[in-house]
Amino acid sequence: MLGGRRGLLLGGLAAPVLARAQRFPDRPLRLIVPFAPGGASDLVARILAEPMAEALGQPVVVDNRPGAGGNLGAELAARAAPDGQTLLLGAPGALTVNPHLYPSLPFDPRRDFAPISQVFSTDHAVVVHPGIPAATLPDFIALLRARPRQLAYASAGTGATTHLFGELFRMQAGVEILHIPYRGSGPAVADLVAGTVQAMFDQLPSSIGHVQAGRLRALATTGARRNALLPAVPTAAEAGMPDYGVTSWNALLVPAGTPAPVVARLNAVVGAALDLPAVRQRMAPLGAEPAAGTPEALAALLAAETERWGRVVREARITVQ
Repeated sequence: MLGGRRGLLLGGLAAPVLARAQRFPDRPLRLIVPFAPGGASDLVARILAEPMAEALGQPVVVDNRPGAGGNLGAELAARAAPDGQTLLLGAPGALTVNPHLYPSLPFDPRRDFAPISQVFSTDHAVVVHPGIPAATLPDFIALLRARPRQLAYASAGTGATTHLFGELFRMQAGVEILHIPYRGSGPAVADLVAGTVQAMFDQLPSSIGHVQAGRLRALATTGARRNALLPAVPTAAEAGMPDYGVTSWNALLVPAGTPAPVVARLNAVVGAALDLPAVRQRMAPLGAEPAAGTPEALAALLAAETERWGRVVREARITVQ
């Protein structure tokens, strides 16, 4: 008798969830991008919104919510109704780095989100001012060892990926280089071009134009293979740093508790959109490599990246004010 009552209760709870899933989507979707307009994440979100809207039969509205290293947008998404109507285009900062930097985040990346799919990955590049007497990555490492703490690298801010990639490089190369945090990638790159700082471990989209114009020199890229936009530049592994194969990425998530059929549908829609030649062509100049996958693969990526960057934060003793 108890088993029968439990079955009736579970069935009663499941029925509304199934009904909502069958109606999904019943209004425009909101795609929260926790960055300012104009960056690679924002542009990819807008590229994806078009085929996603066509497949789902509802508009997909990009909502930029920058601030606090991605925390503001992530918190907003975490508190949304778990119905699939609100999505987050998340990045390493809020999802895997900030839990180690902020003592009390208003959300838990592992508990408060359900993964949909990775969307794209982006190589970083070790870039230096052309006045630096280093033509290769080994040259640069030798220069840093000969002049400890006399050269500086810029980042988009304390705890940003450009900071974490710099600290990982410093630890793996066994060098001492000063870190100068800026309020965003734009002013950091501008000061690098001006020669105020000497290096940056930058996401390729924000510095490639300066590299191609000769205003910066790229010594290595961080992906597993040479980047198609800079085919003459070796990977870090080719240049003697086999463990420096790291990339930035963006991924789609929804609030935890979103019905499994909705998660499955969104995963299929994102995967199909990223397979479209027109979408790939529009993403290529941004340095964004499509990287669709399963929710399980994204969950594994989040776990691995959380462990990796937590170790870097601890060993480099990175703190935020």
